[in-house]
Amino acid sequence: MYKISVSLSGHQTSISLEPEFVDVLKTLAKEQGCSVAALIQHIDSERNPESNLSSEIRIWILKQLLKTSK
Repeated sequence: MYKISVSLSGHQTSISLEPEFVDVLKTLAKEQGCSVAALIQHIDSERNPESNLSSEIRIWILKQLLKTSK
């Protein structure tokens, strides 16, 4: 697992993701012209507050990859 530390709504938090997801997250952030932290903030802003952020990031990545594979 790989830990990413980011500030969300003024609070420092750590997210644990597998290295493969981190690699894809970095690639998608670069493609969108933003930082990984900014992309995580975007994903966080759209998620249900009761859902797990790490899981939401994985789902978001999967959806992005499915969009590009069509």
